[in-house]
Amino acid sequence: MFDALRRDVRTVLERDPAARSALEVLLCYPGVHVLAFHRVAHRLWNWGWTTTARFTSHVARFMTGIEIHPAAKVGPGLFIDHGLGVVIGETAEVGENVTILQGVTLGGTSLRREKRHPTLGDNVGAGSVVVREVPPNSVVVGVPGRVTYRDGQRVGGIDLDQVDLPDPVAKAIEQLMERIRNLEAEVEILRKAVAAAETDDKK
Repeated sequence: MFDALRRDVRTVLERDPAARSALEVLLCYPGVHVLAFHRVAHRLWNWGWTTTARFTSHVARFMTGIEIHPAAKVGPGLFIDHGLGVVIGETAEVGENVTILQGVTLGGTSLRREKRHPTLGDNVGAGSVVVREVPPNSVVVGVPGRVTYRDGQRVGGIDLDQVDLPDPVAKAIEQLMERIRNLEAEVEILRKAVAAAETDDKK
């Protein structure tokens, strides 16, 4: 248990330039705290103490804002950065040296009792809602999540750069504003036509 905790701290120090000391990581990183809780909950789950395991994960969620189901399989070297809102479902599997950002959901795709949550391979980075398997050495972005980089190479023709993601709300507002401008122009044309017709009638 202490070896795992030491690795968690070392992982944060290696991957987060904001981390300044092991003590800071130990005291101030909810991603480290939730992993310690998860190890206890996972062990209880495997021993058949499912309600106690669920309660342990519930306490962890209350304290950290991160929800990991006690049955989920989490590999070593997981780094959950700014973890508020992260959800890792019951049948999810997380490989080694994975980085998960805030708000990521490893979401279920079925209501049946089956493998319904995704598996993340080794060396994966996720900043999205992930509902499909993710191959090793990949970066996943967007809702729903899409692989944008694999083995250091861009994947697919759609640019889902993590820094400059498309904003669908802003795009919809922009389209509505354009439509309003067009309608106002048409109303103005009709107003002038009516005024001209009234002038002709008076003559």
